[in-house]
Amino acid sequence: MKKVNYENRYGDMFKFSLTEDKNILWEGVFKWCRFSFPNVYDKAYETYCADVDTDERLTIGEFKKAVHESIHDEDGKYVSMSEISIKYASLVFSNKDVINMVDPSGGPYIHAGHDMGTFDKSFDGMIVEEFKPVPEGYKIIIKK
Repeated sequence: MKKVNYENRYGDMFKFSLTEDKNILWEGVFKWCRFSFPNVYDKAYETYCADVDTDERLTIGEFKKAVHESIHDEDGKYVSMSEISIKYASLVFSNKDVINMVDPSGGPYIHAGHDMGTFDKSFDGMIVEEFKPVPEGYKIIIKK
């Protein structure tokens, strides 16, 4: 089984190895670590669509951007949330059943959509879908 070692900027060692199910086991020390969960927009967008005429409606992609927008004055100072943010942002939530980014202090920062080929050619084209915590660190689930 292929194993790839990676040393981050603080000298911490991480090991990546292919698993039998064609995912990647990421081993190392994750004591100081950031991670994130994907946002779920379904209820917010559904409510928005019910409130807006079809011909004036934003696409889901446009809505995702608009719901996080804020208004700033000419000096760049924050003024308020956008109208869409005020009305629909509270309906957006994080899916805490899915981890979509892991960033141990000193790196490496890896996120959903990342091509693991940046660590070794043998991982080329293996695109991260999500992460599952395991005793050794994280199992990186690869898009099939």
